[in-house]
Amino acid sequence: MAPEQKDIFSRLADRGEQVVGRITELPGAKALVDKTASLAKNVDSMQKQLRSLDPLQKRVTDLERRLDKLEGKGSTTRKRTTTRRTTSAKKPTTTPRTTRRRPPTP
Repeated sequence: MAPEQKDIFSRLADRGEQVVGRITELPGAKALVDKTASLAKNVDSMQKQLRSLDPLQKRVTDLERRLDKLEGKGSTTRKRTTTRRTTSAKKPTTTPRTTRRRPPTP
């Protein structure tokens, strides 16, 4: 049974090679192949550019850390301590109403 499967696979591989060889004969296939090749080149170029951004991003991160340290030292503020005062007088529970102003009459 294994030799039969190998024959099937080899026949499929042969047909695939024939199709790939004849693809340029199809109308519009040449343009498709060219566009695919240019797309692959563009993707490679984009990957190279993105890889060149990694060192820059690391430098920016380092600079941000340095800036935070510098700002942290220069902007030290002292803490204010607040004392809580308690009063024995009872505070009113309602707030006084404000009077509503009427527009002047002519």
